[in-house]
Amino acid sequence: MSISKGDKAPLFTLKSSEGEDVSLADFQGKKNVVVLFFPLAYTGVCTDELCHVRDNLADYNNLDAEVLAISVDSFFTLKEFKKAQNYNFNLLSDFNKETATAYGALYDEFFGMKGVAKRSAFVVDKEGTIQYAEVLEKASDLPNFEEIKNTLSGLS
Repeated sequence: MSISKGDKAPLFTLKSSEGEDVSLADFQGKKNVVVLFFPLAYTGVCTDELCHVRDNLADYNNLDAEVLAISVDSFFTLKEFKKAQNYNFNLLSDFNKETATAYGALYDEFFGMKGVAKRSAFVVDKEGTIQYAEVLEKASDLPNFEEIKNTLSGLS
């Protein structure tokens, strides 16, 4: 299943790195949401991607957007990853792979591992509609952050 612009965003509730439930529905009517799927904590490209978001979080805040970064790692792993990199946004655990599956963002196989999230980016507007969708096949590629920000600018 693939998600496209104009589709209703699949709702989810996932454990944050702090062990708290975070739901996409919590932001409806309040904030736009950037949903980023990344393969695995502590890997080079994933660390670079999330450090880029960390270092530019003010841009997302100024565009009235919340960033939710999701991987299939346990929330215990994500807690340590967040602490090690000083991430200033939510890292969410999709350990059961249900959310990545709903968004069409799951590899069948990734370096011999089954069920790892594909690097992906989605912008969900305040009404819960997908306004930007990018699912990358190559884990070494990064999302188009400029297009994400342009999309958010158009929603302001």
